[in-house]
Amino acid sequence: MSGGARRKARRRAVEVLYEAELRGVTVEQVVERRRAQPEPPINEFTEHLAFAVNERRERIDELLDRYAIGWTLERMPVVDRNILRMGAYELLWADDIPDGVAISEAVAVAKELSTDESPAFINGLLSRLMENKAELAL
Repeated sequence: MSGGARRKARRRAVEVLYEAELRGVTVEQVVERRRAQPEPPINEFTEHLAFAVNERRERIDELLDRYAIGWTLERMPVVDRNILRMGAYELLWADDIPDGVAISEAVAVAKELSTDESPAFINGLLSRLMENKAELAL
């Protein structure tokens, strides 16, 4: 899968997580609904990422809340919260994704989906997680 295709898949994974949170349904329900729609197709990487983030969400949220300076998880925009969840998962637990790629991809998705301030905020928070990765990725 090319870098552009992976970025699109990451963006779609964030959209799945976002939709599940906003609608108050499970990630599984959103994926099932999207599978039933022909366009846009949901691919394996998107599903894997959405499910993996969801599986570790409690730990991820705890870390984001602890390392976000001046923000609580609840105050963050929903889209940023889900981009951060994806980035934190890839940074801490996706061994096949280099740390720098995990952060830069999350920042790139933020540039596409969020506000002008979000990329810098996401970069800073994920960088703090990376600095402490050895003790956090348990």
